[in-house]
Amino acid sequence: MDSLKNHFLMAMPHLEDPNFAGTLSYLCDHDAKGTMGVIVNKPTDLTLEALFEQLELESVDGPNRHAPVYFGGPVHKDRGFILHKGDAEEWDSSIQVTGDIALTTSMDMLQALAKGEGPSHFLVCLGCAGWESGQLEQELMDNAWLTVEGRPEVLFDVPPEQRLHTGAGLLGVDLNLMTREAGHG
Repeated sequence: MDSLKNHFLMAMPHLEDPNFAGTLSYLCDHDAKGTMGVIVNKPTDLTLEALFEQLELESVDGPNRHAPVYFGGPVHKDRGFILHKGDAEEWDSSIQVTGDIALTTSMDMLQALAKGEGPSHFLVCLGCAGWESGQLEQELMDNAWLTVEGRPEVLFDVPPEQRLHTGAGLLGVDLNLMTREAGHG
């Protein structure tokens, strides 16, 4: 299978796993060792301002302080994963996903955001989603997911509650019209 890095993973309506039902995930890495991504449409009640307070980071009164922190997935729920536009080389512990999207897991990014600096387009997620080698491929064969190439505008410009349906729309699919029954036809 070709790499699904930089793809959206959309939960099919019949997927009932409480961690993934109704989710749109963005896949940041996919190779023979497995797959890693973050859920990008499940904001929590936690704001960036509250997160900065918990981490004892002094923050400025900036436009992003009320931004939500997202549930990024059930793996490493105590770690922050920041999906953002820009160059990974500017930050510690970063990987470049595409030419203009990176994933950072280091405090230097949170410190910059608290100061009103850093990238203008970002999502802060607690936790990530991960699949062992072959696991996601099997779930795809079982019709648990749809995939489509990721687009930055869906991540950063579309409201979170519309991201799943917008992602499905890239395929010409209306998830509201799909049955909850799985099948291979």
